[in-house]
Order: sequence, then C-alpha cells, then structure tokens
Amino acid sequence: MPQLDAIGIVSSDLERSRAFYRLLGVEIAEGDDHVEATLPNGMRLMFDTESVIRSFRPDWKRETGNQLALAFACASPADVDETYARVVEAGFHGEKEPWDAFWGHRYAQLQDPDGVGIDLFAAL
Repeated sequence: MPQLDAIGIVSSDLERSRAFYRLLGVEIAEGDDHVEATLPNGMRLMFDTESVIRSFRPDWKRETGNQLALAFACASPADVDETYARVVEAGFHGEKEPWDAFWGHRYAQLQDPDGVGIDLFAAL
C-alpha cells in the first residue's frame, strides 16, 4: 500500500514562502526551483516554482480557491494566539483570528503567500 510521504506546494515566490513557513518553525532548504523541508514526524513539505511545474505541464495555471489546507498543532491555546499574531505582524494574511471552536480546540486560520490555507490548533 502506498504511504503518504510528502505534500507539494507550487510557490509563486520561494523566498516569501520560506519566510512564511519559517514563522511556523519549518526550515525550508536553500535552492532556486525545488526545495524541501523534512518535518519532525518525517513528512516532507516540498515547494516547486511555477516554472518547474510548467516545464512538464506547459498548460498548468494557478487555480483559485481552497484546494489544500495544512494544519499545525500548537503546544497550547496561547501558542495558537502567539503564532497567529507573529505571522500576521510579519505581513502575512490572517484569514480568521483565533477562536474557541465548539469541537474543543483553540483555532485560527492563515493563508500562505500562495493562498494555501494554514490552520493552527490546540486542545482547550
């Protein structure tokens, strides 16, 4: 049975993607077209430039909408608030400010530079 090994994101600006994910504790390797970060759980987060994707799919175009979301577990409800504030203060888009969700989590939503939904959560 195949095992999920990596999540790929097409980046319109790798430096901006690096800056965003660094605020979430993800260190993305240096490189120009294809870069990766191996997360503590072994999962890889990969980034390719639009030009790399078009090199094998010339008709590729960026779609709009919420096609993908990544959820980051935080250490505490306060960590959700602090992380959200740090990312938004750095100039990135805050989609929904932290709130206490009915399912028992402190939750917040951001968007990365390419519109990928980023959820922050911690048990209440």
